[in-house]
Amino acid sequence: MAYNKSDLVSKIAQKSNLTKAQAEAAVNAFQDVFVEAMQSGEGLKLTGLFSAERVKRAARTGRNPRTGETIEIPATYGVRISAGSLLKKAVTNK
Repeated sequence: MAYNKSDLVSKIAQKSNLTKAQAEAAVNAFQDVFVEAMQSGEGLKLTGLFSAERVKRAARTGRNPRTGETIEIPATYGVRISAGSLLKKAVTNK
């Protein structure tokens, strides 16, 4: 089961001795910084945890699965997230 935002806020508040309001402000600030970094094309790296970067996806030809018609898919951006060493270790030791 995945944590949702309120679960994450509660866990952060509990582990850091912050109020839930302070923890929620911290989570919201992290979210804002993360989104701004991706929008501007900068990477974000939390050493040991993860790194994220914006990547360009080239335009390509696709096919409508319902009609079989060929369509052009325009170039766009995506996000590539890579697990850091602490995260990899935590997952493989479980």
